[in-house]
Amino acid sequence: MSYLPSGLPIPVPENDGLDKPYWDATRKGELVVQRCKACGTFQWGPEWICHKCLSFDMGWHKVSGKGRIYSWERVWHPVHPALKERGPYLVVLITLPDAGGLRMLGNLLGDALQDVPIGAEVEGVFEHHPLAEVPYSLLQWRRI
Repeated sequence: MSYLPSGLPIPVPENDGLDKPYWDATRKGELVVQRCKACGTFQWGPEWICHKCLSFDMGWHKVSGKGRIYSWERVWHPVHPALKERGPYLVVLITLPDAGGLRMLGNLLGDALQDVPIGAEVEGVFEHHPLAEVPYSLLQWRRI
């Protein structure tokens, strides 16, 4: 099932390869985030350097994909022409407790007019696109 319409740009790893482990994991239905090997701090988005201790010894850590809604926005104005007929939609900021409280953005699946309680539990859901020109998977969020 596809939540997002066709016509959107295909998400691919950056040319420097920094975020390739993230995209590879999503294709396997897993969520990984960066974690500093020196101090243990989690961070998102991917960076070459730890935001806390400035180490360059960064790794990737698998997390459960379960979190809580920290904030949200109901989007009425399409940010891309392919979304012209798809509004409104919900964007949520999720806190991941098993990643040190790290926060990630994503779409909230379901009725775009639903109530969105702060603190509601969510889980990551992967939308796979294996037949795309460049196969990819997107992480979406669903209330549990």
